Amino acid sequence: MPKLDHVREELNEVFPQTSWVRGRSIAVLLPCYNEATSIADVVTDFRRALPAAQIYVYDNNSTDDTSGAANRAGAIVRTERHQGKGSVVRRMLADVDADIYVLADGDATYNPDAAGHLIDVLVTRNLDMVVGTRAPTEGAYRRGHQAGNRLFNLVIQHLFGPGFSDILSGYRVLSRRFAKSFPVATTGFEIETELSVHALDLKIATAEIPLRYGARLAGSHSKLRTYRDGLRIFGALLWLYKELKPLSFFGTLGISLTIAAFGISLPLARTYLETGLVPRLPTAILVTGMVQLGVLSFAIGLVLDAITRGRREAKRMRYLDLQSVAEKT
Repeated sequence: MPKLDHVREELNEVFPQTSWVRGRSIAVLLPCYNEATSIADVVTDFRRALPAAQIYVYDNNSTDDTSGAANRAGAIVRTERHQGKGSVVRRMLADVDADIYVLADGDATYNPDAAGHLIDVLVTRNLDMVVGTRAPTEGAYRRGHQAGNRLFNLVIQHLFGPGFSDILSGYRVLSRRFAKSFPVATTGFEIETELSVHALDLKIATAEIPLRYGARLAGSHSKLRTYRDGLRIFGALLWLYKELKPLSFFGTLGISLTIAAFGISLPLARTYLETGLVPRLPTAILVTGMVQLGVLSFAIGLVLDAITRGRREAKRMRYLDLQSVAEKT
């Protein structure tokens, strides 16, 4: 089994000593699909970095020996039949009970030695999510992935506000009250986007810690499909925007329809003022329909906004019902 020594040399990071374990249970969650090449070393390294943690590997219909390799390395191995990383994360957060959750990947690109520092930041600052933002080493990103990540970060900041510089990072530490109040809706690689948007929507306390991001081991291949999954992430952003900010979404649609209708109607209005006639009746009907749709869209936005506010309050109350990490003794 190949080791991660070359990855550690590339990362070359030193993390401070920590004092957060006492009285707190920690779960390391590793969703995996065909990661037999690296999963044993990832489990071993997390075991060394977090000796008191329970390490869970959820096999998502792998066709290689991912489950066997993880089991031999000492992880608690479970299976999720619904395909997709989002489906696996939903199952993990539902099944596993802990005070602190470390969410990572089984592909050896993230540094397990950094987990203690991420947890330390979570506990000492009383946060609910800490994200290990990626500073890639040479060859870590495929062509176009960095540009796509920057694009999605800009879209998130425009739609939901600033707060994250790497929304697609899969290395995160979550508090129990964040994990148990997070209503997972996505099924694929959109899950990291949903985690970030959920934190922004509820204004949950978070932080980012820059970490080096290593290349995959030889024989390991990324499951992310650049264009297909990029479109899915973009679609998830639009869906989340519609769900969480319906007045802005439908209001923008309504205003756009109204402005377009006004532009189309100008020649008709000019002709009517000059002759008292409406010569292009189909165009007049189109303009009337567009204005009606615009008004209806704005009304729908108002109704859904009221519903969304109620849902947000319910999610916030569920989040507040759970004990924070700082309160754990």
